[in-house]
Amino acid sequence: MRYILATTANSLESVSSCPTIGYRPVKKPKPENKIQKVLVVDDEPDVADLVAFHLKAGGYQVKTVNNPNVSIGIARSFLPDLIILDIMMPELNGIQICRVLRADPELKHVPIIFLTGRAEPDDRIAGFEGGCDDYVCKPFIIKELMLRIQSLLRRATKQPVTGIKRLEVGHVVLDSERHEVSVRGRPIELTVTEFRLLRELMENRGRVLTRERLLVNVWNYETEIETRTIDTHVRRLREKLGPEADWIQTIRGLGYRVAGREN
Repeated sequence: MRYILATTANSLESVSSCPTIGYRPVKKPKPENKIQKVLVVDDEPDVADLVAFHLKAGGYQVKTVNNPNVSIGIARSFLPDLIILDIMMPELNGIQICRVLRADPELKHVPIIFLTGRAEPDDRIAGFEGGCDDYVCKPFIIKELMLRIQSLLRRATKQPVTGIKRLEVGHVVLDSERHEVSVRGRPIELTVTEFRLLRELMENRGRVLTRERLLVNVWNYETEIETRTIDTHVRRLREKLGPEADWIQTIRGLGYRVAGREN
């Protein structure tokens, strides 16, 4: 089954002009600005071409890949600023590709969006546990996807609003300038979203941060999404913090906080 949009349009031209989409491409960046690169990996050419069409109209440099087996090599040579991955692909699925990318020194911090027909809550959780930063289900609305892409790219390039470049809690050290985290002297690998989540918690040490506040400050979402997304990221973050995981406390019915003092 092919998933593109919630529409019966049969061509790229008719899909992009469908009045139900309500999407107008953003203005192209000025020449002096760095053009951001997006890699689209989907074994369905119609989907990849549709997404690429709107990305190019928005001023992005785009490369599409329909063969998942060559996607990792292309990602390493193209060095994108963001990657859009389908999950259900033959031989090599999106979660497997995502895990390989997360282990690559040059690509481990690149934001990844899963664009997939797997829409069950357990599928979404598996996607986040697999290392993605966002999850969009097919059929999708192109305007929503574009807004999520813009949001992720802003977060990836945004500098910390505080002047604090180095944060320490127990044996956890977060260096915002170098985008590094270490636990008891050993570096750990975090995704862009995990890094922002940990920094938000550490910057507000001792304060309870509600799920709603985390959605706005970390995910930049002002509308409600599943709070299980936050819970999944916190669980992954605790796993990576290992012996220092207890610093992140769950406040039942409210949210999370980093303990204000040593136990």
